[in-house]
Amino acid sequence: MPQLSFHSPLGALTVSEEDGKIVALDWGWGRDQEETPLLIAVRDVLEKYFDGKEVDFSQLLFAPFGTPYREKIWDALLKIPYGETRTYQEIAKQVGGSARSVGGAVGANPIPILIPCHRVVGKQGLGGYSGLNGIVDKQYLLTLERGDKE
Repeated sequence: MPQLSFHSPLGALTVSEEDGKIVALDWGWGRDQEETPLLIAVRDVLEKYFDGKEVDFSQLLFAPFGTPYREKIWDALLKIPYGETRTYQEIAKQVGGSARSVGGAVGANPIPILIPCHRVVGKQGLGGYSGLNGIVDKQYLLTLERGDKE
C-alpha cells in the first residue's frame, strides 16, 4: 500500500492510498514511502490547509473501511463547511442514530483532518479527538479554520 509521510504543525503525518483512493491518515512517520500522484496531491492540499488557506477536502477520493453506518457519518462530515462545526446531535438527526453512536463513528474515522471529524463538537464543549495530542490538536484545527491567531 503506497504511503507518504510529511511534517505538519501537528507532527509527522502519513497518508496511505489503495486502488487510487485515500484509505488512511495516521500520526507518525510511515515505514514505507512511495510518492504517487495522489499522495503528492494530498500532501500539497494539506500544506495549503496548514498554511491557513481554505481547501475543500470533499474533492479527494476516499475509501475508508467501515460499516455502512460509519460511512454515512463520514460522508456527512465531508459536508460540514470549512470553518464551521456541527454537534454530534445535529449529525445524528441528519444521518440517524444517537449522539453517542455518531461519536463512536467520528472517533473511528481512519482519515482524520481530510474527513474533518474535528468539526464535530459536543453541545457543551469540544468533545474528544483521536489526534496524537487529543483535544489540543482539535482546538488547533478549529482555530486554524476560523483564522484566529493565538
